[in-house]
Amino acid sequence: MAALAASLGAGLIGRGNLVERLLVALVAGGHVLVEGAPGLAKTRAVKRLASGLEVSFARIQCTPDLMPADLTGTPVWRPDRGVFEFVEGPVFHSLILVDEINRAPPKVQSALLEAMAEGQVTAGGTTYPLPTPFMVVATQNPIEHEGTFPLPEAQLDRFLLHVLVELPGADDERRILDLVEKETAEHAEAPLPRLAASDLAAAREQAMRVHLAPALKDYIVRLVTATREDGIAPEVRKAIEHPVSPRGTIGLALAAKAKAYLAGRDHAVPEDVADLAADALAHRMVLTWRAAAEGETARGLVRRLVDRVRPL
Repeated sequence: MAALAASLGAGLIGRGNLVERLLVALVAGGHVLVEGAPGLAKTRAVKRLASGLEVSFARIQCTPDLMPADLTGTPVWRPDRGVFEFVEGPVFHSLILVDEINRAPPKVQSALLEAMAEGQVTAGGTTYPLPTPFMVVATQNPIEHEGTFPLPEAQLDRFLLHVLVELPGADDERRILDLVEKETAEHAEAPLPRLAASDLAAAREQAMRVHLAPALKDYIVRLVTATREDGIAPEVRKAIEHPVSPRGTIGLALAAKAKAYLAGRDHAVPEDVADLAADALAHRMVLTWRAAAEGETARGLVRRLVDRVRPL
């Protein structure tokens, strides 16, 4: 896992946070929504992750005319045998890149929701299991809104983490330029070390054994319930229309375990929780119209809760 992290970081200048979040979700068995403007290496990051894993990979480019069968597959008539045979779609791979997911129409997003939530696909009245491991990494462009379909809350809630990718600074941009120039001159990139599916399964099992102390569990619960109750931060609670569900509590705990495992620890610490809180919780809440009009953001509210709710 360390070799995979190093190789990913070497090819993604200034994207250490994105690399860590992708690996956290990979180890925790969750899905990731990556949001950022075009040209910020979102697709490149997922393709490099796929190159470092010995699992099947598929990329789905979302468009407004996409149909659910384009993802899940469809029954095809076989005249030689006189039967319908189900032909699997691209979702039947272990790692799925769903590019510009908000361009997919609601029916497609519903089909993807079943795959993400249940690890299965239902087509023609028959349910088909998806492979193990199964991970969806979706990208979203926050700039263009024409021809897009905002993700419903139920869909957002199925993502373990929602990662924002920012523009790089001048130093990182210069290093990116040097890297691209080098890759162009060499024409062929050195192969990445590949992590076998069995090693990934072992890593997931070890990550789930990471210890969460009772006090740390209480810390996670108090963070989440602060989005529902007035006791800790009433001004934050008033800005939230729909608070975080228990799935957020579970997701934050799983992510903290995975982060601790990647750091080589057998126990999680409050810093793991605080660092992951915005990515794990912000996309699971809905702000009131007044708070949104006043310029509040879900991430800003989560950060205020992290400052207010202290570990025991």
